Amino acid sequence: MIFDILCAVGGAALVLKGADLLTDGSVALARRFSIPEMVIGLTVVAFGTSLPEFVVSLLSSLNGAADMGIGNVVGSNIFNTLMIVGVTAAISPIAVQKSTISKDIPFSLLASVVLIALALDGVFSVSGSRNLLDRGDGIVLLGFFVVFMAYTFAIARPAQKQEETGPADPTAAVETMAGWKITLFILLGLAGLIGGGELFVHGATGIARGLGVSEAVIGLTLVAGGTSLPELATSIIAARKGQSGMAIGNVIGSNLFNIFWILGACSCIAPLPVQDITPVDFGMLLFSGLIFWFFARTQHRILRWEGICLIALYIAYLCLIFAPS
Repeated sequence: MIFDILCAVGGAALVLKGADLLTDGSVALARRFSIPEMVIGLTVVAFGTSLPEFVVSLLSSLNGAADMGIGNVVGSNIFNTLMIVGVTAAISPIAVQKSTISKDIPFSLLASVVLIALALDGVFSVSGSRNLLDRGDGIVLLGFFVVFMAYTFAIARPAQKQEETGPADPTAAVETMAGWKITLFILLGLAGLIGGGELFVHGATGIARGLGVSEAVIGLTLVAGGTSLPELATSIIAARKGQSGMAIGNVIGSNLFNIFWILGACSCIAPLPVQDITPVDFGMLLFSGLIFWFFARTQHRILRWEGICLIALYIAYLCLIFAPS
């Protein structure tokens, strides 16, 4: 148990340092090529911070622990939307762009709806059907992932065209980081995030199993929170450095990567039966996205009190999970 605790603490420290390096490197990359911070958050940062979820879900599916793999993704997305956005907004209110409200968040909500429709076969199909993500479902999810990536690169083009015409304000030029340093920061940041996330998950899972907690609950809570530490650290640091677009893009991009890429790829490799992940969990996945969208639409900002509300909602969800049946 002591070793597991040390792993969890050491992993958390690595994640924090990795998030700092990745944020600095990604911001420099965005400035160097005049790519919007939102696009960097949706792609480079989101992919990097989603790697722990991918590793855990893939290994879980290959080892026959599908509940932990699916629970990891569902729990991570709930954690991302409620805790990461909540904590980040509670520390520093987050500005949300109009395009994010009208396009990116709705696309994330669509991902949740698609996952629910594909996973709960027993609810939406003929009686007797088994709740399962099979290879056909995986291909559908990967198809949506291709659409998401095409959209993301399409919204980057206006910024590239603006770069060709030159900046409107000559005084707005910023000092750029050397290319080798950007690469080094991003690679070291990703290594810290992935290695630290894996170390934390190993320690947290060992502690949970020692206390007799089920795999589904481990996946929805401890593993989900552990693999989401990179997103949490990266979003908080990005918001504190004034990069709110990257903070929001990181959350939305990670949620989309988790559903479309991770579950899509894993279910193509090995079908994933949905057993102890309940409709309540899927319902919270969708509701968390809706409340996030509602708060973002009010003033195009997530305010501190709204962030606190999101945190409180996540705590209520945890109480529901751990409440005696």
